[in-house]
Amino acid sequence: MSIQTTIAASVDTLPPSLARIARVVADNPTQVIDSTITELAASCDTSVASIVRFCRVIGVSGYAALRRGLAAELGRESVQLGTGSGFGAEIAADDTLREAALKLAALERLAVEETVERLDYTALAASADAIEVSARVLLFGIGASRLAATDLGHKLLRIGHNAIALEDAHEASAAAALRIEPTVAIGFSNSGTTPEAVRFLQTARDSGAITIGITGSASSPLARASDHALITHARESRFRAGAMVSRIAQLALVDCLFIGAAQLRRDLAVEALERSAAATRALRGD
Repeated sequence: MSIQTTIAASVDTLPPSLARIARVVADNPTQVIDSTITELAASCDTSVASIVRFCRVIGVSGYAALRRGLAAELGRESVQLGTGSGFGAEIAADDTLREAALKLAALERLAVEETVERLDYTALAASADAIEVSARVLLFGIGASRLAATDLGHKLLRIGHNAIALEDAHEASAAAALRIEPTVAIGFSNSGTTPEAVRFLQTARDSGAITIGITGSASSPLARASDHALITHARESRFRAGAMVSRIAQLALVDCLFIGAAQLRRDLAVEALERSAAATRALRGD
């Protein structure tokens, strides 16, 4: 995982002084390259010792290594995504609409690439295997994560799985508490701390279900409540009204899981998709 994505994923779990450094670096990573450790500490209203501690927390040996790593990373991403993207900078209030859109698109492309590149394919295969032998698949998420849960539910339903995307937290916990075996419960939460999603998986596990967590934090409560944790990697812009980049990463992971499940019943899945497509065309009068 890149340094910038590591920083973005760790902000919510850091103590206040380190979280402040993380936000400054995430907003403008080039400031690290252009500043001494003393200058960065001053701009973050913290101490040099805190900067050193921050480096170690995100897995970098020290400030010099952080500067080298970010310089190499920004240069590589600028070449990969095009220098016109303004990559490595937060969406600013004075950006033109084109500049903001290019920055967002760059973040979304990287989120998909990093998620797929760093995906635990052993966990993905085990998740697909569990879905294949399940009597029912329960899916639950809140907010933007609910959209990803619903999307996967619809996809699984169309290839013959008994998939139920639950929208209400009480309904989700009630369904998870029923001992219907074999059940697979899939919880969605980018932060991995959404109480309702965590409780849903914990209840399902207590009832004998195989639990799958789709989250952006491998150390989160949701991941710990999961038999199989599938991790997304995304740098979310703070200039947003809701999940944007993290939502794209979730949907990419959903598609990977769906492909894994469909491959296990390829002939049946192809026929089912053809039949369901024909049925929807008939409704439209095509």
